[in-house]
Amino acid sequence: MLEDISGEKIKEQFKSNKNLRNGVFAIGGILVIVLGYFAYRQFMWKPANEKSKDSSWVALNHIAKDSTDLAIEELTLQVKKYDGKVGGEVDQFLLARQLMTKGEYEAALKELNGVDVSDTYIHIMSVGLQADCYSELEDYAEAASLYKKAASMSPNEFTSPMYLLKAGLCLEEIKNFEEATKCYTEIRDEYPAYGNQKHIEKYIARAENVTVK
Repeated sequence: MLEDISGEKIKEQFKSNKNLRNGVFAIGGILVIVLGYFAYRQFMWKPANEKSKDSSWVALNHIAKDSTDLAIEELTLQVKKYDGKVGGEVDQFLLARQLMTKGEYEAALKELNGVDVSDTYIHIMSVGLQADCYSELEDYAEAASLYKKAASMSPNEFTSPMYLLKAGLCLEEIKNFEEATKCYTEIRDEYPAYGNQKHIEKYIARAENVTVK
């Protein structure tokens, strides 16, 4: 005989079985959360994310005109508006760079620490800018560490040798000539075009021949 699955039977089981009720409510709650998340992603986050990608144009116009204060004002607004969106993260990166232009390195570091992007180039440059800030603040050890990190992220002919050179210079500042030599030698061996352009042999010779007093 088939089990009675009539509507009335189901209602009776639901009323009398506490575990069944709790299970249904729990599953229902999870479904509401999941459906709500996907609805948010589809109908709110995605459109806002796409719109955010155009949020930096006004600020970029100010930057092109060297209007740093106006650029900072505009970027601050856009970061607040699109925080967590692709455009908002790019805006935050640009904001940090403008703050550096004004010599506000601590404020720039705060913004850079909040930048979260999937774009490889911006990610590398973000770490590099952090290193620039520490260098300007004369924390050469931290700067060198971050420059070396940036150089090793997705090695390429542009950013890697540039950051290795900066790392070497910072290491010389703290009299770590051995590590500085390694950075310069890596440029010579791995990035000869850049090394030749920057006359890297003179850096190697200088770091190798310095006597630490």
